[in-house]
Order: sequence, then structure tokens, then C-alpha cells
Amino acid sequence: MNSLESDLLRTFIAVAETGSVTLGAARIMRTQSAASLQIKRLEETLGQPLFRRHGRGVSLTPLGEQLLPTARQVTTTLDTTLRSLTADTLSGKLRLGFPDDHSHGTLAKIIAAFSQSHPSVELDVICDISAQFPKLLADGQLDLAVYEVANADSPADILWQDQTYWVTSPHHDLISRDELPVALFHHDCWWRDAALNALETMGRPYRILYSSQSVQGIAAAVESGIAIALMGSNALGDKITALGPKDGFPEMPKSNLVLKTAGPDTPARQSIEAAIRDTFRHRPGATYGA
Repeated sequence: MNSLESDLLRTFIAVAETGSVTLGAARIMRTQSAASLQIKRLEETLGQPLFRRHGRGVSLTPLGEQLLPTARQVTTTLDTTLRSLTADTLSGKLRLGFPDDHSHGTLAKIIAAFSQSHPSVELDVICDISAQFPKLLADGQLDLAVYEVANADSPADILWQDQTYWVTSPHHDLISRDELPVALFHHDCWWRDAALNALETMGRPYRILYSSQSVQGIAAAVESGIAIALMGSNALGDKITALGPKDGFPEMPKSNLVLKTAGPDTPARQSIEAAIRDTFRHRPGATYGA
């Protein structure tokens, strides 16, 4: 009698969400050949293909689209049940750095999932601009941290990829000015360097009118119509719109949100790592996650 094995479903989810057997295999720490074999087994169980293969990777067939939400629900239920049944009495403290622009909602889910398994572990969480987190990890002041980088050391480190855009207020005409008014993140954020390099390449005169270390601060400047800025896709909406080639602005790079650790690899840290990865993997609009 055929059955849907949870291990096969996890591989299917990883490949579906990354759009690539190679990236999906990296996320679940398997080789490409092992992931391909598991997808083949799952397709043989169902008697139909789950993916269409093309030059850029893979995409879901109608059957794959139908299976994906059920696969997510099944694996999430299994993970939740396991955490509930294996809750332990570990104690101590974990120090986590988390970027303030990703903290709303996402952090609450992570804490809830972790605390269910380790109710006696104290969490010390710093929500701040993430550019300082690598140094805090290196200095031993954090056990793990989530932060933005231009280029990840490994695909397995990536929790989330976000396209960056030049943005403006749709209610103000700033791009027709002779000198572009610009809002930038502070000097320790790589987005600032990316923005300045793009402006220099464009060859348009500009003036730095506003600086902030937070996404909320930059968004306020854009919404008020005083400046354009480089921001992620989460900022787009009725009050902030993207600028592109038709407006004379180049395509900008993706930002990678990564998870890094320091110090001893304890069971408690392993558990919160799993909770962080699982939360980002199931976050609406996720394009990639390890």
C-alpha cells in the first residue's frame, strides 16, 4: 500500500520553494542526487510528475500545486507534535540577534515554537539594525543572529531572499528634479554602498537629504515625499512604489537574510535554529529558505 512519507514531503517542499533541485537539496543538507531520487520516489507513489523541468530550474505541475499546501500542513503538524512530546528541562540562556525590520510577527512565531520545546531556557533577544550582529557574534556576545548580507557564504545560510528596489512616493515627482533627493541607511549597512554605487553609475546628480538606521525611518522619508531610497519589496504598497528601467533606474541586487551562529552547538541552540528556519520557510511570499 502506497503512503506519503514525511521525508519525501520535506524534500518536495524544499525543491518547490526554491525552484531548484540543487538549492532544495542544499536547504535540507542533502546531495542533489539524493534529492532527485526522493522526488522520483514521490512521483512514482503518486503516479504523476510533480515538477516541470526547464532551463532555469523546476516549476510545479497542477498536481504539485495541489500537494504543496497539504505537504506544508503535514510537516508542520509533525514538527509541532514532536516539539510538544519532547519538551525538555534544559536551562540556561540563549542570546539572539534579530533585525528590527523582520521582528514583527516573525519573531513571535519563533519564540512560541522554541519555548514550547525548551520552556526553561531564557531567551535574551536584541532587536536592532543587523549590521552590528557579525561583530557581536565574533566577540562572543551573541549565540546566533539573523542579519542581511549582499552575498551569503553558503546557500544553506540563507533564510530569505528579497529583491531591492529604488522607491519613491507615488504622490510626489522627485525623479524629474535636476538633483535627486536621496534617503540612505547609515554607513554600516551594505544597502548604502549599493545605493551610492548605483547613483554614481547612473551619472545623475544627487544629494543625500536624509539618513536612518531603520527601515521605518527610511520608509517615513519616502512616504513623506522628501526623498527616494533603496528598499526591499516588503516596503512596496500604496504609499511607496518601485522605480525601474523605464524611470531610468537600474535593476538592483537581492538582499540575503542569513542565520549565523557562534560558540558551542547545544541542543537548545539547535532547536531555536530549527524554529527560525521553519518560520521563515513558511513565511508568506518566501522565495528561498535554508
